[in-house]
Amino acid sequence: MSQLVTLNIRGMTCASCVARLEKSLSKVAGVDAASVNLATEKAQIRVNQEPQVITSLLIAAVEKAGFEASVFSHQTINSSSTNTKLNNIIDLHGKGAVVLAIALSLPLLAPMLLMPFGVHWMLPAWVQFLLATPVQFILGSRFYVAGFKALRMGSGNMDLLVALGTTAAYGLSIYTWYLSAWGQSYEPHELYFESSAVVISLVMLGKWLEARAKKETTAAITALQSLWPDQAKLLRQRDLNQLDYEHLPIAQILPGDWVLVLPGERVPVDGLVIEGLSEIDESMLTGESKLLEKEKGSTVIGGSLNGSGRLIIQATGVGETSVLAKIIALVENAQAEKAPIQRLVDQVSAWFVPTVVLIAALNFLIHAFILHDFQNALLYSVAILVIACPCALGLATPVAIMAGTGVAAKFGILIKDAQALELAHRINVVAFDKTGTLTLGKPSVKNFTNFSAAEDQQIHALALGLQMSSEHPLAKAMIQFGEQHQVNAEGYGAVLANVGKGIEGQCLTGPYQGKTIAFVSFHAIKEHASEQMQKVAVNELSLGHSVSCLVDVTDASNHLILALYSFGDELKPGVSEAIQRLKSMNIKTVMISGDNELVANLLAKTIGIDEVYAQVLPAEKAAIIESLKAINGRSYVAMVGDGVNDAPALAVADVGIAVSTGTDIAMHAASITLMRGDPALVPDAIQISSKTWQKIKQNLFWAFVYNLIGIPLAALGYLTPMIAGAAMAASSVSVVGNALLLRKWSRPKP
Repeated sequence: MSQLVTLNIRGMTCASCVARLEKSLSKVAGVDAASVNLATEKAQIRVNQEPQVITSLLIAAVEKAGFEASVFSHQTINSSSTNTKLNNIIDLHGKGAVVLAIALSLPLLAPMLLMPFGVHWMLPAWVQFLLATPVQFILGSRFYVAGFKALRMGSGNMDLLVALGTTAAYGLSIYTWYLSAWGQSYEPHELYFESSAVVISLVMLGKWLEARAKKETTAAITALQSLWPDQAKLLRQRDLNQLDYEHLPIAQILPGDWVLVLPGERVPVDGLVIEGLSEIDESMLTGESKLLEKEKGSTVIGGSLNGSGRLIIQATGVGETSVLAKIIALVENAQAEKAPIQRLVDQVSAWFVPTVVLIAALNFLIHAFILHDFQNALLYSVAILVIACPCALGLATPVAIMAGTGVAAKFGILIKDAQALELAHRINVVAFDKTGTLTLGKPSVKNFTNFSAAEDQQIHALALGLQMSSEHPLAKAMIQFGEQHQVNAEGYGAVLANVGKGIEGQCLTGPYQGKTIAFVSFHAIKEHASEQMQKVAVNELSLGHSVSCLVDVTDASNHLILALYSFGDELKPGVSEAIQRLKSMNIKTVMISGDNELVANLLAKTIGIDEVYAQVLPAEKAAIIESLKAINGRSYVAMVGDGVNDAPALAVADVGIAVSTGTDIAMHAASITLMRGDPALVPDAIQISSKTWQKIKQNLFWAFVYNLIGIPLAALGYLTPMIAGAAMAASSVSVVGNALLLRKWSRPKP
């Protein structure tokens, strides 16, 4: 059975590093597939062995490829800020190193800045040497080390290009200075120490700015992580009159423990309210801004903010089983996964560095030996090596996906994989399940008609007993109805649920003992209905109610309808507005329901649904999705549902969208989960996907344009190495900055 291992990776600089590392990991025995993400600095490896056995081999493969690795854990993000502050003091990748490099490079750059003002002054060669050397070989040692490791693996990367280019400029300066010692004159401007030092400083600055910007794309996860309080107040005794508690780390809280939550505190674990009354803010988890009232019997989510009341809760979900942990895992997995388009970019990047080195070499040979301009030949080639960095290519897609999934999580939309984000913008058909998706999913008994000789209370007892073991929304409505009318349910044996049609069982008590009783939808039994029954049913259906029948099916050839029950469900707030938004986006809307055709059509007309499939069995939903995908040759279909019977359709759809108020099975089958049952989140998810896709295309366009324009200009001598270094740094920062604009997305006003 395949399992997933996630590693933190340190030391990657560009898309070529990604290709090299994936190649190295794929060679490890037991690895089925490996995916490395430059923006998140994580590797996801699918293995066919126990992770404990193979993890050390994977880390060794990473180190052999020239990088550092550690096993990923959720604590990494929490401690990252502290580690960064420490690393900034001692790390060559930190702020201190960048500041020192710029400080040493500015005196070298100053004479060039003064020339336009008629000031011709240059530092002595030995001063230039003393300033440039520590930048080149101490602060810039990171480029040599990483470039050498890439060469050792038979590959190339950004560091190799920078090392080659700056070493060439530095070496030419040493050579020119050396010639002067033998009496050959030289002009001060023939030294290029400032080019090598400034290029290294600019690249270091660009990478540091890029790293800071990338951290902004993980803001969604960081914000979610911060919701976890460090400790919980565990009640020593389950005595509501004597609240004796102790502070314990959350990791030590177990399911079943009683926890005290005071006003203004964050709820430490998922739980059930045992005592208390308060209001809870779950906006960071669900995107829902309004406060939710919680009382005895209510469920609470760990990480939500308690209001003015004191609560005692019984822990039900702790650690990795909590809702917050699952949300964080979903967002992390989505950000770490590659979009299909990124795999093509990585393939291009793998050949990019060798191609650039070849272009630079050919350019040098042409200028040096055909045009006889050795000095400029070297400078032009250095500029080519410096500007042609594949960093922006490697970052273009993942940073956009990170920003897109982050803003989606802020609004209560959890995107499980990058492919869903890439596909959702193409959606032109959205299919909705009805109950629990378009409606509240909490039907109630509206009317009852008795066609038997038994008393109403006896009929209710028969119906209630049959529904007691069912989780169907209509069964819950029947149970609530029985409680309101103080009905004592009859006992049943061998109860069988016929999915999509109804439920039946053998009655064990009362006047109908030994009889087989069924509770089925009207359309499944209507051929056995009398004219009067038909009239009552049609009247209820015209009101938008669902109609079910209590039937004695003991005699297979003569089903006896005992009573009709009608059920009504309320539309969710904002359904009509959500449908209109989808229509304004040129998206066709479809409703798939197991309900009666008359009821389904009436609801669809009310809210503006384009097409209706009614009286559909659960097994038929997936086939309908397949048929919708075949419209006009190929349509892209999203399915929105919340129940177990929606899971096959969610899996078949191009994008499955599950409502989290439904079942876990539906959420696992879907690629997008809505953390609250707000229909407006469906067009929101599609619009965020569309905006993210636009950012991906923009980023890839600019990443390629930088190189397509920059390399020819450098080859022709229109770019100095310093300008090339600045352009290369700007390309990476601009790509990340463009992606970060996604964080400004907000729901369009109606």
